[in-house]
Amino acid sequence: MSSLLLTAPAVEPLSLAEAKAFLRVEHNDDDDVIGALIAASRIHVEAQTRRALITQTWRITLDAWPEDGRLKVAPAPLRELSATRVYDDGGVAHAVDAESFVVDSGGSALAFAPWALPAPGRIVAGIELDVICGYGDAATDVPEPLRHALRLLVAHWYENRGLAALGAVTILPSTVATLIAPYRMLSL
Repeated sequence: MSSLLLTAPAVEPLSLAEAKAFLRVEHNDDDDVIGALIAASRIHVEAQTRRALITQTWRITLDAWPEDGRLKVAPAPLRELSATRVYDDGGVAHAVDAESFVVDSGGSALAFAPWALPAPGRIVAGIELDVICGYGDAATDVPEPLRHALRLLVAHWYENRGLAALGAVTILPSTVATLIAPYRMLSL
């Protein structure tokens, strides 16, 4: 299974003004740097938690339907299944009715009857599912502990912008790990 980002978030979960206020920066000289740090902190927290903070569209590609009829979707939280395609042996995509799936938003999973769905004709990447994930469209939809983790990361990276020595280990603030720990989706 692989995932491909189709539509990135329209906004960041932390505004430039919020970040500058937290950093106590009153000038505009570093706006580009702070903006880049906001985006980098979002990407970092999303990677650590396997969650989409702001609404995004992803394409999940499978070789075959899971036999148990359940597919965990990452990044979480799953909001909607927007499209499903199965490719035949000629490489032609055929839409699958969305009514064949049950969206389990709480478990960030799709449930279905695998025997009732068409089998892919391609051996590799024969199934594509387009899903919409994320907490919502606005920064205020993101849980506050995750937003605070972003603030702390931006502050840490803003204060430690120097070049690291080759092979140096960089340590993130432990408060960031503590804030995101309850939201992490672990894979077994």
